[in-house]
Amino acid sequence: MTTLCILCFLFPLRRLSGSLNHSHERSRWAFSFSVGDLRSVTVKEEGWTFLLFRLKESTSLPALHFHQGGSSEFLDSLRRFALLSEAPDDETCLLVSTPNKALSQSFENLLDDNNFGLVHQKFRKDPYVTTLGGFSKVTNYIFDAFRGTEEQHQRPPEEVADLLGEVIPGLEINQQEEPGFEVITRIDLGTRPQVTRREPLSAEDWTKHQDPEGRMINITHLKHVIFKGGLCHAVRKEAWKFLLGYFPWDSTLEERKALHRAKTDEYFRMKLQWKSVSEEQERRNSRLRDYRSLIEKDVNRTDRTNRFYEGIDNPGLVLLHDILMTYCMYDFDLGYVQGMSDLLSPILYVMENEVDAFWCFVSFMDQMHHNFEEQMQGMKTQLIQLSTLLRLLDLSFWNYLESQDSGYLYFCFRWLLIRFKRELSFQDVLRLWEVMWTGLPCQNFHLLVCCAILDSEKQKIMEENYGFNEILKHINELSMKLDIEEILQKAEGICLQIQSCKDLPHSISVILGLDTEGSGSGSGSGSGSEPTQCGSPPALRPTQRADTSCSNGHGHLRETSSHNSCKVAFIS
Repeated sequence: MTTLCILCFLFPLRRLSGSLNHSHERSRWAFSFSVGDLRSVTVKEEGWTFLLFRLKESTSLPALHFHQGGSSEFLDSLRRFALLSEAPDDETCLLVSTPNKALSQSFENLLDDNNFGLVHQKFRKDPYVTTLGGFSKVTNYIFDAFRGTEEQHQRPPEEVADLLGEVIPGLEINQQEEPGFEVITRIDLGTRPQVTRREPLSAEDWTKHQDPEGRMINITHLKHVIFKGGLCHAVRKEAWKFLLGYFPWDSTLEERKALHRAKTDEYFRMKLQWKSVSEEQERRNSRLRDYRSLIEKDVNRTDRTNRFYEGIDNPGLVLLHDILMTYCMYDFDLGYVQGMSDLLSPILYVMENEVDAFWCFVSFMDQMHHNFEEQMQGMKTQLIQLSTLLRLLDLSFWNYLESQDSGYLYFCFRWLLIRFKRELSFQDVLRLWEVMWTGLPCQNFHLLVCCAILDSEKQKIMEENYGFNEILKHINELSMKLDIEEILQKAEGICLQIQSCKDLPHSISVILGLDTEGSGSGSGSGSGSEPTQCGSPPALRPTQRADTSCSNGHGHLRETSSHNSCKVAFIS
């Protein structure tokens, strides 16, 4: 691997007015070093910025002064070749680490891979591409690269965390958020209640929930039944249209027929827009070309083992392609981002109709849109909220993850991004999604699904003393090994356990959308009010000050940020 060296010319202040063009003057004040030998860079301010370099053998070099600016640009250039992370005990000191050859090659392959293309431009076009299709690939690259040969030293976990931090920039505490945090003592949540699941809703039972004109009746009870057992497959084609909001619950059969006709016309008008673009026009439209290219690549590798999409020239693939292209016309600002094909595939499989699948997909994307936006604020918010929930449910486990540089739960990224699509069998994905679309038993139920999975795995992770790399690898290898009914059972139990807590922290109530000022913590899945649609990040209210004060000074106090200054400090 080529060694990068930095050559610096230091011009002393007393000689600034003199001539410095002679070669012997330059060599007198020049020094060079390999970036691989650099241990830290300290940034100082004294009217101007100067940098202090320290090499790994503790050698200090002369200060490099930037009297006319340029220090930030210098550090930005250095970051192209090394990882700079703030020292825990000195915010002016940047610790320097350089990737080993295996790591560099792994990430080079990853970023150049057609599956992930566009990463190198700060995720401007596909902000989460390194985690998709998957994050499993990132996990394997990282694990293999860091494990290396027996002769190689394992890379420090904190440096690995820095790498993943760049995948989700800005996940750390936002210093611009308003000050203040909520102090939460270790809370006794009581015994987790045992819950049972039921059989899927049958076609006969679905029909019983319709009046003579086709309106759905007893909707609250119907949603509860769907949440507890899901739907039999024969009902899904109709029921999903209601669950996703394509059909209003109170619409008559005739009204739905009229709506379908109007939506069919609207769909094909949008489809005609991209179908009628000539090759010459497309050559002058780089965004449309990029969207088409990404869609064609993704469609060709989406659920190809499923009979609905397998084989060459499969008509299902054509529909998948056409719907995604038409969605680009529907929402050209977002267009197509890798991963959206994973969200569409099960919907098209169930609907077996291009128009119905498109409008159901539009409704699902209304919930998931924030996951695919450029700034990734939706993903940041969910990871922080998940961390907050896990700290409440099992502080000792969260502390263990934090000690392994895993407190931000990066390994759950793919779960949240495409709603467990790559973690479960295809049929289990259908069951999970229809359950979540009921909006029961609370807001952001998918976060409790994550907690349920982690609750099942925490014992092995802690007993085996897994480190950062092993946690990533272990979670990644859970794919296709999860029991969805067991997970849903545990997640519902966790929800009921939290709801029964009398002194529930305000931040938790905000995340789960629990009405602590109204009906209290007992409002569950049998509530008569319409539930908040599960899957969207909540509109967080301003943080309140401490629910529980702590004055004895004992324990561990952490200030942690969540979206809109919903900050939590846990004391153990």
